[in-house]
Amino acid sequence: MSATTNYPGWIKGVYPIRENAVTGIQNNNLFVARYEGKIVGSIILDHQPEEAYDGVKWKLDTDYSSIFIVRTFVVHPSYLKIGVGRTLIDFSFELAQKSGMKSIRLDVYEKNIPAILLYEKCGFEYIDTVDLGLGNYGLDWFKLYEKVI
Repeated sequence: MSATTNYPGWIKGVYPIRENAVTGIQNNNLFVARYEGKIVGSIILDHQPEEAYDGVKWKLDTDYSSIFIVRTFVVHPSYLKIGVGRTLIDFSFELAQKSGMKSIRLDVYEKNIPAILLYEKCGFEYIDTVDLGLGNYGLDWFKLYEKVI
């Protein structure tokens, strides 16, 4: 992403880091999209909300054991605009339904317009804008979205 536009505002060595993927693999909640045998995207679905999610008025008031949180959702820049992101989001909906989840929540950097447009197109509803404590990195505000399953 350093060679293209860094829409999510990710910072090498800060987030995401290798340990995020390793933990996702160990917890069986990292999923990948493949295209012509190559991994071209990934998504982590867990139940660990950011602290800033507390006190937000979500669409559903329920325990996080029945909610997926989207983390580290990424599509390789060479494979943008061919449906990889939509496929991963659709997969998260299907897995949520099969797993008895009630909703899917996520946060997205306010300037990550491509991701915001995808989430809204997929039926996520804007909930609030919060500070995730990343202002030191120039990432002041994150939009919260939820999709009720």
